[in-house]
Amino acid sequence: MFRYFPTNYVWDLSVNLAIEMGARIGEIEEMCGPLQEAARQPDAEGTRAFREAWVTKADRLCELAVEDEARGRTLSAGEKYRRASVYLITAERMLAHDAPGRIELYRRSLDTFDKSVALRGDNCERVRIPYGDAHLSGLLVKAPNAGARSPLLVQVNGLDSTKEMKYFVGLPAWLAARGVSSLIVDQPGTGEALRLHGMHAMYNTEAWASRIVDWLETRDDVDPKRIGMEGVSLGGYYCPRAVAFEPRFACGVVWGANHDWRDVQKKRLQREGNFPVPHYWKHVCWVWGAQDIDDFMRIAENVHLDGVLDRIKVPFLVTQSAAFAPYAAATSVFAAVMIFTHTFAFGMLARIDSTGRAVAATPAMLMTGAAIGPVLGGTLVKQSGYGSLGMAAILIAAAAVFCFSRLERRPHSAGV
Repeated sequence: MFRYFPTNYVWDLSVNLAIEMGARIGEIEEMCGPLQEAARQPDAEGTRAFREAWVTKADRLCELAVEDEARGRTLSAGEKYRRASVYLITAERMLAHDAPGRIELYRRSLDTFDKSVALRGDNCERVRIPYGDAHLSGLLVKAPNAGARSPLLVQVNGLDSTKEMKYFVGLPAWLAARGVSSLIVDQPGTGEALRLHGMHAMYNTEAWASRIVDWLETRDDVDPKRIGMEGVSLGGYYCPRAVAFEPRFACGVVWGANHDWRDVQKKRLQREGNFPVPHYWKHVCWVWGAQDIDDFMRIAENVHLDGVLDRIKVPFLVTQSAAFAPYAAATSVFAAVMIFTHTFAFGMLARIDSTGRAVAATPAMLMTGAAIGPVLGGTLVKQSGYGSLGMAAILIAAAAVFCFSRLERRPHSAGV
């Protein structure tokens, strides 16, 4: 991660998100250069300075955009509104939920986003999805060359992202160029659903995910048999849960698995790990509709995927890199290990056991290992995370090398 503020992870994360959304590095320097001392201040004081700097830059860009519009330079105006929206989104995301002016700032970021889309002529349509007596807000990006009915990927937020953030990062445009439409949704607990309609997050995500599929099935430009879902960060919990309990999803993908979010919260209570936003505990209580931390921890007890993943019957892609080094160390020599096993090891078995029974039993041994492997691997992941797979592979390989080294060395007999 780009570390602009070496002592402040939360601010660094915000800067990196802004860069992903299309911020200009020169404008980031103008905003953040004077904030080095503020980054070391307590949350409230530092966040106030951060907000002022980023909103001031957004104000200036909007002024320049108005001048461009007056001269008929709509594309230039749209680009300035786009960056202004990124900076307003970044400033708003950093605030405590009850900070004065937060809702007004959020509404302004939406208005600026809409101006950018309109002036740039972006392939992006605001939509409303019926949900009980209210609605969920979404951004629909259509695949232009996918035929009458295109496949579509529903994209949901994490703990503190919004649909505009996910749109700016670029996945919907990349998918559209490949014939896949996108629906980016502010589900309960995020974006408009939380800020403007008071809809809190819920552990049973299929409750809102099913309504999204209902709505998509009414459209004549979506293939109802090819609707998938994607989630990032806490969406790594929301998405698998929804796909497990809503059988109409054809696939799922998460960027960052979130199997047991309740355990993450317990560790954060013990001050382990980094917080993604300032005022973290106030933020999660707001998102989940909790009265206090104790109430939130009771709610979080349901936010896990134990007993859920085995219900998924469709292709599901999981990406995870929390403990990459041990896994990479083991997998980097996988091919060499397989060659060693199938040549040297079996040849040695043939020499040790002249009856041939050991070699004859190798298919059974391989099948036994294939049966035990998934159970052992799944248990390790559940108890110790994905990094434990790499460590287990290294330990098993070391044990195998040790065992082979203990074999009696016999001279090769002529004619044998």
